[in-house]
Amino acid sequence: MATIEQVLQRTEDTLLTAKHGYEDLLSGDKSRRFTGLRNLIVFGRSVTFVLQNLRSTVGKERFDIWYEPQQELMKSDLVLKYFVKLRNDLEKQGKLPVSTSAHISNFSSNTLDKYQKPPGTVGFFIGDQMGGSGFEVELPDGSKEKYYVELPSDVASVTQHFNELPVPEDDELKNKTIEELSGYFISKLELLLDNARKEFIGHQVKIVNGKRLPTYLRVVK
Repeated sequence: MATIEQVLQRTEDTLLTAKHGYEDLLSGDKSRRFTGLRNLIVFGRSVTFVLQNLRSTVGKERFDIWYEPQQELMKSDLVLKYFVKLRNDLEKQGKLPVSTSAHISNFSSNTLDKYQKPPGTVGFFIGDQMGGSGFEVELPDGSKEKYYVELPSDVASVTQHFNELPVPEDDELKNKTIEELSGYFISKLELLLDNARKEFIGHQVKIVNGKRLPTYLRVVK
């Protein structure tokens, strides 16, 4: 049977995989953006599954006394509930309901002159399904590929949202980007795991300058 520390470390490893997905979502590599989001959703949801292995380690009664209030808090959180739905839709339908919007402030042919066009350029796009912008390039075989560039915010801004978030259109959550909601999701998973560490092994995770330190680090004064 796994020890408490082993279960918590496996949960931490699962959370780390979700956080790597979040890093891919935030990165400039648009080709990794949606794979990152998918990993964030799937492995983020798995954090709670792995953590529940503590039930057989510390005993069902002790675990449930601690976990049931945590579970109720998660069920009452609309964002966390929605990420559960996202995971189920991904697993069963491969569905990821994301919409893209672009706001163009100051774009002209002069804007493109600032970039070195790749050979075979046939057009330019702003705000594709990945949330990126760049040149459309025709390859020698006639196929077309995308060459992404970063547009300055004063030229154009592209945002993506979850278009099936179950709230009214005028709810402030509708204006939250997928990055903002994903960051919130990750922070809540961190809090859950940190609470478990404190409850079952008496370990208080350190927060320095607003950032959660890895569990293997200690602050020395």
